[in-house]
Amino acid sequence: MKLAVWTTERIVSWKQLLLAGLFCLLSIPVFAQPDASVSMADQRANSVTQVVLGILSYARWPVEPVQLRLCVVGPTEYTDDLLKGTTQATGRPVVVRRLLANYPAIASECDAIYVGKLTNEERSMLFASLTGHPVLSISEGGDQCTVGSLFCLRVSDNQVSFEVNLDSVARSGVRIHPSVLQLSRRKAAAP
Repeated sequence: MKLAVWTTERIVSWKQLLLAGLFCLLSIPVFAQPDASVSMADQRANSVTQVVLGILSYARWPVEPVQLRLCVVGPTEYTDDLLKGTTQATGRPVVVRRLLANYPAIASECDAIYVGKLTNEERSMLFASLTGHPVLSISEGGDQCTVGSLFCLRVSDNQVSFEVNLDSVARSGVRIHPSVLQLSRRKAAAP
């Protein structure tokens, strides 16, 4: 009698162990998927950093800064990598910091601005404060090229491309190498 109870408990224990193991195996894809999306987000942030550094390397200011001051304005999706600070291929350091759109000295303390999501009023105030100052602006979103940004990024899973607002470039006081302007005209590769 004692033996029958022990055998039944042993069978129940094995069933529970088997069920727990099966649960663990089935839950691996669920837990692995967020890691895949995190690495994709990291990949996009890295790609944005490379494109931004590329654009900055083909820009010339009236007085070349010893270290480039890049200011990030507004909430952004892809600046995690940029905010760590970096160095251009030429060896010039890029100092990155976050500022509010209404920061009074933004035009004199920034050589370039990476613009995130702003209200229309914030965007208008920001670009009004940059008028007459040699500041390169890069917008993360898509529709800002018509509102004052020199460059507008187009971020997808496969690549980062950009558009150029030639009118804003002409008025910015920053010279952009023609090669960068040609790159903006290239069509994205078909998936």
